[in-house]
Amino acid sequence: MTQYSLASTTWDEQEIDAINEVIKSGMYTMGERVIAFEAEFAKKMGSKFAVMVNSGSSANLILVSGCRYLKKPKLILGDEVIVPAVSWSTTYYPVTQIGAVLKFVDIDPDTLNIDVTKIEEAITPKTKAIFVVNLLGNPADWDSLKKIADKYELFLIEDNAESLGATLSGKLLGTFGFGGTYSSFFSHHISTMEGGLVATDDEELYQVMKSLRAHGWTRDLPEKNHVFNKTGHAWDDLYRFVLPGYNVRPLEMEAAIGSVQLRKLDSFIATRRKNAALFQSAMQDLDGYRIQKENGNSSWFGFSLILEGKLKGKRAGLIPQLTRAAIDSRPIVTGNFARNPVIEHLPHLDIGPLPAADNIHDNGLFVGNHHYDLNNELDLLIETLTNFERSI
Repeated sequence: MTQYSLASTTWDEQEIDAINEVIKSGMYTMGERVIAFEAEFAKKMGSKFAVMVNSGSSANLILVSGCRYLKKPKLILGDEVIVPAVSWSTTYYPVTQIGAVLKFVDIDPDTLNIDVTKIEEAITPKTKAIFVVNLLGNPADWDSLKKIADKYELFLIEDNAESLGATLSGKLLGTFGFGGTYSSFFSHHISTMEGGLVATDDEELYQVMKSLRAHGWTRDLPEKNHVFNKTGHAWDDLYRFVLPGYNVRPLEMEAAIGSVQLRKLDSFIATRRKNAALFQSAMQDLDGYRIQKENGNSSWFGFSLILEGKLKGKRAGLIPQLTRAAIDSRPIVTGNFARNPVIEHLPHLDIGPLPAADNIHDNGLFVGNHHYDLNNELDLLIETLTNFERSI
């Protein structure tokens, strides 16, 4: 039996009641509850607009595609997008799916976010955007990113799937770029079964994403809009397709659960931060393990460990000991994503050395954080790590 899991349910009877209310209504597909949750989420994030979809991956898809299908596109075929070498797969896929090209940049070995000192050398005349990832709850260096973007006339978009509730200089992550995405999958800060959202202050992008979310039609848009004005003939306007869209609509159940979860978010984040303080304090006394350096106020998705010194190269020996102690572990996100075989199918510029990403690929691992007190679990972790370090 697992003593320290990677993730756990955050639901109680309130979420079950919300599901039952949807069942009683008989309305399961995207409707009024989705609209209500989008408004609640946008208000909570301090954004003008939010669009809910069926996953955080789909959130990235409609955000990147939205940048392609604006009346004055921000991305076109062949444009280059700078991305960090460590993130989830669906940070990268939407970029190539709209015909743009990836340029991988190494990460900062301490924060695990994109290394801002390496970005300028990756910029070419075709570079148009930086897809910034706030990794494992930790804010990226947005001050430096904005200076670079302004200098080279680039725009910033934000993958905030792992960092809901984190702040930098009092501003919530997910709201620093042209648009920011979130995940509400089971293992994330809030859980709606499956689910994701995009927040933005740009009305045109918002309306384009609403069209892309459901087949590329105009049905869900106002009469006058930034995509394609309706004719006023309701029967025709229900089935007018204007963009090459998708079907990534969420369910009413997911939105109803989201409304409940959103009310709990502050307490979830507060407990995660208390757990992180315990983790940081306990790790100070251990040798051979480097942990993520916090920038701003992380929402601590989980706890990363990088083996160094005499422990470097010994991860294969540690993982079985964690397993025997009933502690779940996994790679840090995907490690260096450019080392995955799928890279052969993704248009990208030449990949230079990525030493920091390679190091976490080979020497990094990750354990969970939760919305409840982890005193006992962290004691078990520290004991196991200490025993392993002494055995080497």
